[in-house]
Amino acid sequence: MSTSLTTFLGRLAAQGKQYQYRLPSRPDAGRFIDQLMRMLFPVTQDCQSVTANVGETYLRLNEQLLCLLQPIRPNLGTLPEAVAHRFFDELPAIHEHLLLDAQAIADNDPAAVSIEEVIAVYPGFYAIAVYRIAHALLQAGVPLLPRMLTEYAHGQTGIDIHPGATIGPSFFIDHGTGVVIGETTIIGANVRVYQGVTLGATHIAKSLAQKKRHPSIEDNVVIYANATILGGNTVVGHDSVIGGNVWLTESVPPFSRVYHRSQIDVRTIEQDV
Repeated sequence: MSTSLTTFLGRLAAQGKQYQYRLPSRPDAGRFIDQLMRMLFPVTQDCQSVTANVGETYLRLNEQLLCLLQPIRPNLGTLPEAVAHRFFDELPAIHEHLLLDAQAIADNDPAAVSIEEVIAVYPGFYAIAVYRIAHALLQAGVPLLPRMLTEYAHGQTGIDIHPGATIGPSFFIDHGTGVVIGETTIIGANVRVYQGVTLGATHIAKSLAQKKRHPSIEDNVVIYANATILGGNTVVGHDSVIGGNVWLTESVPPFSRVYHRSQIDVRTIEQDV
């Protein structure tokens, strides 16, 4: 081994001792999410396996969660077993929320054949499900792992939902690619969001990390494709419609209709001759 390589390896070892957090592996986090989803919604099955007993699946998932929590145990402030117990106690409520989300998609998307299709196929539902699971862990005081879970879903779906966001029941993301929902976003009930929507911050200074930086979306709002809504003081009033490509940095009252106007010139080939 060369001197330079020995020096480099020594530097890596010293650097490793300085890290504040240790985390589980990304593949382990992804396996936990996917197995938990299969337990909650047994509408899909691996080709090479049979459906496991739900009690056995629960025990296996409990062990997996404890394993995921083990590296960050010094940063938990409580025992991993207590966190796991709280999480699984909240799982029935999470499941009920997700059934409402799935039903909202099935009811509002003309292309949806069934709720089973929504659960098994729709990226919007998957991203929402992972968010609700990660949000519960964040509320239990778990650092970093919730973000790891939502970033796993981000990689799978192209939908980026921060686990710190607050999202009400019957949430519907249609298509979904490019959707960004920031950490301090508040979303009410029965909200529909289409692809490319950003609910973001107007300022990204690190000093604002503890401030509300992202907008609030009240009940029954529809936000169409590629709309951008920014700012912690921005409130979209209930029952409003935000049109495609809108750039919004100020509040709008309930029952508003906000549209982006663009000039489009349509000409025939003969007119150009």
